[in-house]
Amino acid sequence: MGTVAVDAELNPATWRDGKRYAWLLGLIVPLLPFTAWFWVWLTGLGVFWWFGPILVFGIFSLLDVAVGMDAENPPDSVIKWLEQDRYYRWCTYVFIPVQYAGLVFACWLWAHGDLSTVDKLGLALTMAMVSGIAINTAHELGHKRASLERWLSKVALAQSGYGHFFIEHNRGHHVRVATPEDPASARLGESFWAFLPRTVWGSLRSSWELESERLARTGSGPWTYKNDILNAWAMTVVLYAVLIGAFGWVVLPYLLIQSLVGASLLEVVNYLEHYGLLRQRREDGRYERTRPEHSWNSNNVASNVLLYHLQRHSDHHANPTRRYQALRHMDDAPQLPTGYAGMIVLALVPPVWRRVMDRRLLAHYGGDVTRANIAPRARGRVLKRYGPPPAQPAPSA
Repeated sequence: MGTVAVDAELNPATWRDGKRYAWLLGLIVPLLPFTAWFWVWLTGLGVFWWFGPILVFGIFSLLDVAVGMDAENPPDSVIKWLEQDRYYRWCTYVFIPVQYAGLVFACWLWAHGDLSTVDKLGLALTMAMVSGIAINTAHELGHKRASLERWLSKVALAQSGYGHFFIEHNRGHHVRVATPEDPASARLGESFWAFLPRTVWGSLRSSWELESERLARTGSGPWTYKNDILNAWAMTVVLYAVLIGAFGWVVLPYLLIQSLVGASLLEVVNYLEHYGLLRQRREDGRYERTRPEHSWNSNNVASNVLLYHLQRHSDHHANPTRRYQALRHMDDAPQLPTGYAGMIVLALVPPVWRRVMDRRLLAHYGGDVTRANIAPRARGRVLKRYGPPPAQPAPSA
């Protein structure tokens, strides 16, 4: 153990988080509409209205390669102390008012700015990057026990209209992850474009069932203001109504575009987080406990800062309430070849995705493809392509 870790065990205040102030860079995302406007104003080039997707899919993919990886973990002795540092909470809290300031600014530009239809579409996709990554901010807040943070989670989700995620992710996905029953766990042989409708409908249906069951236990039906799905969706309805009232119906198509693309950005991240990974059944018929090997991980610094350590996904599933700054790298978790930004680009092109990821998944299971979570429709093709599991050597006499 290094000197720093030893000192930290003796006195946690002597330990330093090397990424402490880097987490403020997460505000680059909600500032995107202002940044796009600034560069258009400075250069006169309308291409900068598309700055959001350029940043997320282009610049951050390159930064992941240039900046590299960081697998350093905080010592166990500082975890509790680190989680109690409220500075990190404010890094996520501040995201939300900046997010909504940017949304109002974008609506003003759609309604009153001198933008062409192409420019407005570019701005809508830039706002979709904000909307989609705001779901990740909601993910961080929604796992916490404090009622304020759980409420802020639903506020962050209102822009995308994906309020049911608050229910399904916490009470559905975390229970069924890496099993065929989980709509948010992608299967080997399943393209992102096949996964997208399955996960959207499956997550919506599952969240409604889970919330209806919760309310039934209290003696209430689902059609009540206490339904966390309905009150989360109500936030979206009120938000959109206020924006339409302030800026006119012209903003509605662009609000819908940023919502749909933003939700798809969340789902493509879901796609890559557990692709093909499977928890095995025990003798009693139940699934084994979720372990690090059931999530794909990445330590690429640029994407991790952008996404509040979401890429340390195995520790998140092991400790769902652990705050992002304290999440740890786990050596026995399968590793992605690059950060989420680059992996999203690969997922959009299924042949490239399969070439990169299928062999990694097969290697993770020692060549035994039958241990993977295989898409039912692709099972014959997958088994034909990758063959039976390797033969076991005969025991010596």
